[in-house]
Amino acid sequence: MSIEEKMEALSAAQAECADTKAKERLKKLFDDGVFTEIDVFARSGEDYAEAAAAHGTVDGLGVYAYAQNSAAGGAMSKAQAAKILKLYDLALKTGEPVVALLDSAGGRLQQGTELLAAYGEILQYANRLSGVVPQIAVVLGKCLGTQALIAAGADLLIMSKEGSLSLKTNGADASSEANAKRGLLHLLAENEDEAIRQTRTLLAMLPSNNLATACVAYDSISPAAKTTPEMTPSQAAFAVVDEGSLVELQSGCAEAAKIALATVNGTTVGLVAFEGAELDGKACAKAARFVRFCDAFSLPVITFTDAGEFGCLKGAAKLTSAYAEATTAKINIITGDAFGAVYIALAGTGAAADMTYAWPNACVSALTPEAAAVVLLGDDYGGRLKGTKDPAQARADVVRDFKESELTAMKAAENGYVDDIIPAEATRAKLVACLEMLCNKRVSTLPKKHNNLAL
Repeated sequence: MSIEEKMEALSAAQAECADTKAKERLKKLFDDGVFTEIDVFARSGEDYAEAAAAHGTVDGLGVYAYAQNSAAGGAMSKAQAAKILKLYDLALKTGEPVVALLDSAGGRLQQGTELLAAYGEILQYANRLSGVVPQIAVVLGKCLGTQALIAAGADLLIMSKEGSLSLKTNGADASSEANAKRGLLHLLAENEDEAIRQTRTLLAMLPSNNLATACVAYDSISPAAKTTPEMTPSQAAFAVVDEGSLVELQSGCAEAAKIALATVNGTTVGLVAFEGAELDGKACAKAARFVRFCDAFSLPVITFTDAGEFGCLKGAAKLTSAYAEATTAKINIITGDAFGAVYIALAGTGAAADMTYAWPNACVSALTPEAAAVVLLGDDYGGRLKGTKDPAQARADVVRDFKESELTAMKAAENGYVDDIIPAEATRAKLVACLEMLCNKRVSTLPKKHNNLAL
């Protein structure tokens, strides 16, 4: 074959591979639509492989991504898996994030056991990369059966309303709304374009790998809002961040725990806000996984707390373990109640918080107010109830008075339970100072494979 014939064959192959849905999606993801493709002409049977894999930049930072295309409905095959595995290997070598744009009809069943091996290798490599480089899965179409495991195992999961995600191959319970309610989705997008924009936003905020630092810039940036004493923990958390930087995650579930990524004076942080009379198992699990994600990539965790008690022992153990093991910078702001197990696990020695602050109206105690009143008042507690016509109301009054006089933020500071008492309006300034103080935090841990988190 002459050089002219070879060039003609190459041109024909390039034309056949060009302008696929997968490449259009990659253009939307990467800066200026420019990317370097990997294994361009890899074939799966008589057709080219069912996915495009590439490297490019997002906001100037290197990113690897693969997108499933219309060839054979994006069905997983041995050839597609080989592309994805090569991309994972390059991401591991260069320490750069991986984005999966998922839209597949399933798998090439005619490949039999080869298909099973392909799925297994992808899952194995994705788990090897977990905690090393950020992984974002974006469900834009069908993502059913085994492939749903790939999506669910990513650090962050984004889904468009047109997508469907389920382990059941018949698509049952696969809607974006159902997945949002069960807490599987981090972000829900109206359409494909919005999902990809959300992906770009997250990538710009995250470090490239577990050894890199996230976005840090100490410019003068306006806060989102002014913090006031009447604010709930989530309102306060969302107010102290840089204007326009907040990305709330998993907003469709577990309202007692709010989580978000944002920047504070240019530094990327993870925000956790606990509020409500009871932190149930879903709220604990939601916060625990987010804390572990932030810790994996050394993102400072800022926690705002005003919560009554844990409603689930297993969830509480899970959350306590996540905070205790995390070695990233940890700052806690107590805006209301933090007593008993909640204080110990989230703001006290159990959480190994670097700095704990309280608003002036905070209530801090190692015991609940009811238990503390009984123990610390002793005989005086019973004496105050004698002769009352309404014992229940009398007990409530005694506990209230004891709480307001003995379980104050000042008493907690005197006993070393909090580092300082700050007005609500000074919260952002204190956080900025703390983040600068803790930016070089390093902790040596005991040699072990991993902890035995109560999953």
